[in-house]
Amino acid sequence: MGKIFIGTSGFSYSHWGNGVFYPQNLPQSKWFDYYCRHFDALELNVSFYHLPKKEVFKDWRRRAGKNFVFGIKGSRYITQMKKLKECQEPVKRFFRNAEGIKNDKDVVLWQLPPRFKANAERLVEFLKNLPKKWRYAFEFREKSWLTDEIYKILKRNKIALVFQDNPGWSITREVTADFVYLRFHGRTQLYSSCYTERELRQWAKKIRNWRSQGLDSYAYFNNDALGYAVENAQTLKKLCLKKK
Repeated sequence: MGKIFIGTSGFSYSHWGNGVFYPQNLPQSKWFDYYCRHFDALELNVSFYHLPKKEVFKDWRRRAGKNFVFGIKGSRYITQMKKLKECQEPVKRFFRNAEGIKNDKDVVLWQLPPRFKANAERLVEFLKNLPKKWRYAFEFREKSWLTDEIYKILKRNKIALVFQDNPGWSITREVTADFVYLRFHGRTQLYSSCYTERELRQWAKKIRNWRSQGLDSYAYFNNDALGYAVENAQTLKKLCLKKK
């Protein structure tokens, strides 16, 4: 049986501190610990914008516990600026620090920019730089990447194609690894719309099916603008526990 990990994309949003998720009197320094008591997975966005020190990664692991799962967003310098080209040194730096948090179920997420068109050769060369002991997921935001050629590359390297749920994007369900990685950005309004229980029930059914096939599933909610991410993640967790 596969495992199911559900959480949110980020945890330190100021508007979550007014009772939306965190108790109003809870110091922000305690938010991470509070989050870890309510969820078993978290997608770290901070690593996309700047690389935390190895000691910071180690502290997150210590506080979260050995069985807590992280999705670690790869550096935007690598994906947005370098666009996967000639990235040997920045990739080494990234993993030298991220090693401080790693467990067997953690996933590194590489999110490519919207106008970056498919380049199979560059993808293949980039993958040669990645340590084998991690799990990886790619979120493509330009539809030219959604081809059999790219899927074959991902499957050959056991890398997950991110299933992203957002406005204007046709949800792709090509399973390319021994796990599935889902990102919920908002069905009708990017980052700010709430998923209905009916919509989440449909996803829960799929997740339970993947679990029965032996696939791990990671589901992260990025519709955080109005605080819906927490509510939707909690609902999906409950639905995934049901048999139907």
